[in-house]
Amino acid sequence: MATLAGIIQRIRSEVGDLPAPFVDSFVGGDELSSYDLSEVNVSSVQAKVATLDPAGTVELVEDTDYVLSPAEGSILLINPAFSPLKHGQTLIVRGRSEGMFGDAELETYVSDAMNQHTYGRTLKTRYRDGHGHIRYDLEPIDLENLPAVEEPLVAYLAVTNILWSLATDASTDIDVNTSEGTYVPRSQRYRQLMEHLGQIQARYNSLAQQLNVGLGRIEMFQLRRVSRTTNRLVPIFQPREYDDTSKPERLLPPIDGDAYDDESGIPSPLYPGTWG
Repeated sequence: MATLAGIIQRIRSEVGDLPAPFVDSFVGGDELSSYDLSEVNVSSVQAKVATLDPAGTVELVEDTDYVLSPAEGSILLINPAFSPLKHGQTLIVRGRSEGMFGDAELETYVSDAMNQHTYGRTLKTRYRDGHGHIRYDLEPIDLENLPAVEEPLVAYLAVTNILWSLATDASTDIDVNTSEGTYVPRSQRYRQLMEHLGQIQARYNSLAQQLNVGLGRIEMFQLRRVSRTTNRLVPIFQPREYDDTSKPERLLPPIDGDAYDDESGIPSPLYPGTWG
């Protein structure tokens, strides 16, 4: 069974965005109460103030002694005893950074990848009901019943969407040329991202084609037949197994033809319900 944490871990490995621990120390000078940490997207921290007096080390409590800005990677001391940080006091912050993307952002990418990868697919389960009749249960595919062989494909598809986001950010970078002859090819980052994105997309497409899954899978559709006597579409029903005793399920495939709609507003002389 696939798990959200497992797919996120696989995505971080593919993107190279692994969490990293950090330790920062700041020496007080009776001036500052806010300090920038060495990492951004901080998931959790433990802060303490070391002093030279007999009090020793004081553990700080979040929202009581300090306020943390996880996305910006900054900490603000709000306790008057440490704000501003005084001479002889040292702020020590230990924490863990989530990398470029937080888990909440990656969950959104995984959700989008699951919706695209499993679109229109269900799992059919055969069982007997309380009366002994054979029934078939159609269950949408989610992380709990996703086949293990498809777990890497969901991760690759999510990585593709992530690389598109990074490439969009890098697309605004322009090359720098100075009169002194300095040249900085900032657009190279965009080109490398697009090249790698194409390789990941080809990797996903190759595996998806072998398993016949994803939005590009081969499907079999039923053509709609029009009755020659009534000029109306003949209803079609969901195909069933020979021993399926459930009621027929009506299908309503989309009807194309908006480009041929009559916009004149002239009413049709045909009688509704018989010929038209």
